[in-house]
Amino acid sequence: MYSYTRAESRERRRLFLKGAHQAFGDNLDSRVTARMHEIDAVAAERGARELAALERQMETARDTVATAKATLRAAKWGTERSAAKDAVREAEKNLRRAERAYHRAANS
Repeated sequence: MYSYTRAESRERRRLFLKGAHQAFGDNLDSRVTARMHEIDAVAAERGARELAALERQMETARDTVATAKATLRAAKWGTERSAAKDAVREAEKNLRRAERAYHRAANS
């Protein structure tokens, strides 16, 4: 996964156009492609860190769901049980949100 900043995207776009222009003239400068590879390497490293952080967040959400379900199973009838059900619903909603973010990032 690549995670480009806005400045990196602009510079990469500019370098791409410059490289295309040079390729038409058959005098491609190696510094253009080297700089693009540097930008790609930095973006790939940043993307890997972000993906790892999203994975940790998803694992934490799964642990929270498991804790909430255990609390629900141990709850007495009445208000304690309804509060535990609400906690399970909220934890599952957060888990779905974390999973969507992780899969969206992993597939981009």
